[in-house]
Amino acid sequence: MSLYLEQIRQLVSLQRVDDAIHGVRTELEQAPQELEDLKSRFAVVNERRENVLEKLAHLTEQEKRLNNEIEEDASRIKKSRSKLMQVSNTREYQAMAREMDNMEKGNRSREEERAAVAEEKRRQEADRDAVDTEWNALKQELETKQAGLDARLDAARARLAELDKVRAQSGNEVPRPVLDRYEFIRRRLPHPVIVPVTAGVCEGCRIMIPPQTFIELQGGHKILNCPNCQRLIYWSEHFDAGTGKTCEDAPADGAGAASGSADPDEATQA
Repeated sequence: MSLYLEQIRQLVSLQRVDDAIHGVRTELEQAPQELEDLKSRFAVVNERRENVLEKLAHLTEQEKRLNNEIEEDASRIKKSRSKLMQVSNTREYQAMAREMDNMEKGNRSREEERAAVAEEKRRQEADRDAVDTEWNALKQELETKQAGLDARLDAARARLAELDKVRAQSGNEVPRPVLDRYEFIRRRLPHPVIVPVTAGVCEGCRIMIPPQTFIELQGGHKILNCPNCQRLIYWSEHFDAGTGKTCEDAPADGAGAASGSADPDEATQA
């Protein structure tokens, strides 16, 4: 195998380890944020629930007050009717009759108010039932994620420690000048560092490279940078990252291909 293709294979193998590291670091960043997002959602629902419960408590007190007032008015009206039957003076009778009429009007007004309060209370109870369903589901999800977060983070940190060892081994296989070039780009550009060029298009920035650069890339003599995004590039016809085979590998050369494209998961388990 040519030196150029061997270096491409080494860099892609290193990139595969970096892919796994990138995934684990993303997990370490996102896991706590997912919990914070869930806490925010729960806080919003909890506030809605508290508002509904507060309204229900107010309506219950209002209903209780109206029931007491209606009961007291009914008792007063009953007593007034008894007294009215005993009055013999016309003027006194008319005065008591007016008083009873006013009490009955007030009582009817309270009955209407009680009916309106009861209707609003039924609406708020329906709202409470709906928000309770959402509240309980979020509470359970929050408790589950909170309980599992530490274990999830510990597992991710352990996996990262394993991958760091694999990366050190993969890095030792790359010639120092090539590795330094890789690391220089890795520190300055978003993941990934090395990408294939297919049909003249860089798969890192999705921009077509200049024809002259593409011709030089197809020559396969040295590792080039994409003129647009500055990532390291190789021609997809020279190397298949999926199989680990180069254009120089025989179709049946499965063992040779496998040895040059070790899976980070398999490497850490070895």
